[in-house]
Amino acid sequence: MQNLPSSRPRVAFVITNSEIGGAQSHVADLVRALRGRIDATVLAGGDGPLFATAQTAGAATVRLALLDNAMSPLRALKTLRELMAALRHAAPDLIHVHSAKAGALGRLAGWLLGIPVVYTVHGFGFKPAAPLARRLASRVAEWCLAPLTARLICVAEAERQLARSLPIPASRISVIHNGIPDDTARAQPAAPLTRIVMVARLAAPKRPDTVIRAFGQANLSDCELVIAGEGPMRGAMQALANAVAPGRVRLPGNVADIPALLASAQVFVLASDHEGLPLSVLEAMRAGLPVVASDLPGIREQFGDMPDALLMAEGDDATLARHLSMLAGDSARRAALGQLSRARWEQAFGIGPMADATWAVYRQALGRRVSEPMPTERA
Repeated sequence: MQNLPSSRPRVAFVITNSEIGGAQSHVADLVRALRGRIDATVLAGGDGPLFATAQTAGAATVRLALLDNAMSPLRALKTLRELMAALRHAAPDLIHVHSAKAGALGRLAGWLLGIPVVYTVHGFGFKPAAPLARRLASRVAEWCLAPLTARLICVAEAERQLARSLPIPASRISVIHNGIPDDTARAQPAAPLTRIVMVARLAAPKRPDTVIRAFGQANLSDCELVIAGEGPMRGAMQALANAVAPGRVRLPGNVADIPALLASAQVFVLASDHEGLPLSVLEAMRAGLPVVASDLPGIREQFGDMPDALLMAEGDDATLARHLSMLAGDSARRAALGQLSRARWEQAFGIGPMADATWAVYRQALGRRVSEPMPTERA
């Protein structure tokens, strides 16, 4: 194989939105962890905090004025032209795409420009739980674009099982679990239960309504529920909270210091219709919180063989209410589950293993040797 020049490979990260979200945090963590190995450029739509975070991590940034989640074919064509122009200017050796629309346009642009593309799928849109129209559109798109994908990264084994139905060789599919860097903020779950937290974008497939109803049923009078995150459901969820648990549910929107918020809580909850491998659960595990979550393949993968995992079925607010009531009355159980969560994060979900595995995929996608990597940031 040909040797690469001594300079670091140039990698363009393309994601649809620069807003706060799990995929955006994943990109920012990768840019930080691979600093010194690659020269990174982050291209995204919107005007969110990802740009500042990426710049702090040493990456160049490009705002794509036309890139958003709109479904207009004409707009998509114009966005593709804008993206291709930006990529020509950045001249990357490799493109790494994230999120559905950027994943589609980025792979088309890479094919047209002759640049290999790595696609991290944070959760396929054709899961059985997804709405029928979205499921069909996602399957058609992924089927057509799979041959243009140099390497496909799935964040969970359950996603790889779905990928096997696509026209891409199994040898080009990798599972790399999400990883996050450590943080000094730690929860004290054995303390009196005064706060339960959910962190999520308030949009499908998240189910804050299930959490609010369960919290109301549990009737934890000395405890508040905080659902941090922005999104189109926020107004409706505030109305629901006012109806079922008046004065005891806060929806503060985006919170800048999530580790501090988690450290102030005694229990973490996540309810969703479907997921890949949610970062919010990893953040709660890192903080040492007991986690109650939807019984989904990626979440079960996060829990691993943890005993007595607290799971509930889709929309099952009654089971969630029972879990919350049980935890409210058992501080020792909260403490034990929090310790298990922290141990599981330390075992499997630090930033170093994710960065190393991603670097290996980059080398495979480039199809040529690159210089030996510098040490990554370790959890």
